[in-house]
Amino acid sequence: MNCKKHSVSGIKGLIRGLEGLTEVVALTFLYFSFWSDDYNNLHILSAFNGYGHWIIIAIYAVLTMVMLSAFDGLLFGYLRMSDMLLSQSLCMLIVNFVTYWQLCLIGDALLPAMPMVNLMIADVVLIFACVYFYTWIYHKIYAPKKMAMVIGRRNAISLKFKMETRPDKYHIEKIIDADDNFASICMQLAGYESVIINDVPSEVRNRILKFCYEHEIRTYVTPKLSDIIVRGSTDITLFDTPLLLVKGTGLTPMQRFFKRVLDLAICIPAVIIASPIMLVTAIAIKLEDGGPVFFKQARATLHGDVFNILKFRSMIVDAEKEGYAIPATDKDPRITKVGNIIRPCRIDELPQLLNIIKGDMSIVGPRPERVEHMEKYSEEIPEFIYRTKVKGGLTGYAQIYGKYNTSAYDKLRLDLMYIENYSIIQDLKLIFLTLRILFKKESTEGFNAQEENATKEEDAVASK
Repeated sequence: MNCKKHSVSGIKGLIRGLEGLTEVVALTFLYFSFWSDDYNNLHILSAFNGYGHWIIIAIYAVLTMVMLSAFDGLLFGYLRMSDMLLSQSLCMLIVNFVTYWQLCLIGDALLPAMPMVNLMIADVVLIFACVYFYTWIYHKIYAPKKMAMVIGRRNAISLKFKMETRPDKYHIEKIIDADDNFASICMQLAGYESVIINDVPSEVRNRILKFCYEHEIRTYVTPKLSDIIVRGSTDITLFDTPLLLVKGTGLTPMQRFFKRVLDLAICIPAVIIASPIMLVTAIAIKLEDGGPVFFKQARATLHGDVFNILKFRSMIVDAEKEGYAIPATDKDPRITKVGNIIRPCRIDELPQLLNIIKGDMSIVGPRPERVEHMEKYSEEIPEFIYRTKVKGGLTGYAQIYGKYNTSAYDKLRLDLMYIENYSIIQDLKLIFLTLRILFKKESTEGFNAQEENATKEEDAVASK
């Protein structure tokens, strides 16, 4: 039984690896075909003893593999097909864009771009075929496992409904109350292949986790805040008793420096490139109702400092004239005609590039909350202030993996995962993945009454 579990897990990784390698080879072969027909006359052919063209093709293959691997493009069966298609298409768009300018430099001329455009079209067709076929293979071989969920709070059952949106991967057959007798819980868990431990008191959770670990039962655990903080700790092995060092200071000075360099290197060119779109948007807003072009709002950033965030105004003037915050809802009548266009594609967020250049924000970081929301959430969840250990961001972990209406406690957990595992590579990955979520409607959904009430029910005890 144990050997079988290890074998299945290993085979799954092997199959994914072979699928990814096969696709990279196919994409490289497509490039080779277009190279041979359209760019075969470059002087690189005579370089490196006549093997220069093979070097260029090898670089293309390596770049393709790195991009697909780094940006979740090879997780067949794990991500939805639509996410896989978007990730892979965006990866190949970047690979082909970089390759085109590489060829121009080699040829010392501005080469015709149509061959690369045709290559991109061929790539998309191949990507669709591979993603569809490989995902079909995954679900044909690996049926959803029978799962049980142990819950410690009534509200914790909401995770079950979220997981049911992926019936291709998860099938929860039984809900077990953590207040049951421990022996009874173990007897019930023994019949399942996978277990989810969801918001269970620490002592009980640890006993269940050890039981599952001993019996090699696949276990999913919703992390408490202390779990996430410890994940970012440093190992201390000076003694024969291991120690974990938690600094709790956010980013190091060196990390802050390189993060600032990245912000400026991306945002200054982005403002220049986006200036025509920003100008047209500003004119359209002004022509629609004559009101102000920009919307300013007090937000909290690093150390709780307050700044005015800039956005293109997408709602009517005085949309919150009652004097208190009114979160946007789906089909909100306050949204203007221009707003209905710029909000779904996030054009209203472009002025925040100026906030980033000024230094109020970063490209990647926890979404800077409204001051009144910070005060409200901090009363309900005292640890919510932990999000301000870094600058607020235009995009971030919670914005990508959550939704606009994700609960405050889940936002906190996602943002802490980002802070405690920070790296410049992770920032680059999140910037890339931001392009993918622009095509996902659920990431722009507004609040509704149920979500607003759910925020109030977040249990601060779960963070202990």
